[in-house]
Amino acid sequence: MLKFICYPKCTTCKKAQSFLEENKVEYIFRDIKEDNPTYEEIKRWHEMSDLPLKKFFNTSGLLYKSMGLKDKLSSMTEEEQYKLLSTDGMLVKRPILVGENFVLTGFRTEQWAEKLLCKSK
Repeated sequence: MLKFICYPKCTTCKKAQSFLEENKVEYIFRDIKEDNPTYEEIKRWHEMSDLPLKKFFNTSGLLYKSMGLKDKLSSMTEEEQYKLLSTDGMLVKRPILVGENFVLTGFRTEQWAEKLLCKSK
């Protein structure tokens, strides 16, 4: 079962959730602010995704900006970044969609459609 991790007040997350429901994709809902990802989850998702770790940061978020992370990330180790991401869900890029063998960060309709809707063809 897919895990849909989002912040319910986020408009992008709302669009992603609508996409899932319109396409009858089953998922488990998780509020990233109430139940933020653990160090182990972030590490596993990062490894599954083949994305740079920076793609897991909510770079447009207020917390990211107030912490000055734009200038600090490049000097941090992966472990330090995993730990930081696991401290507050608002630092994490959302939504995150976790499947058995893939992870998508952010919502791009074409990318989600390709990953979720073409499997049955």
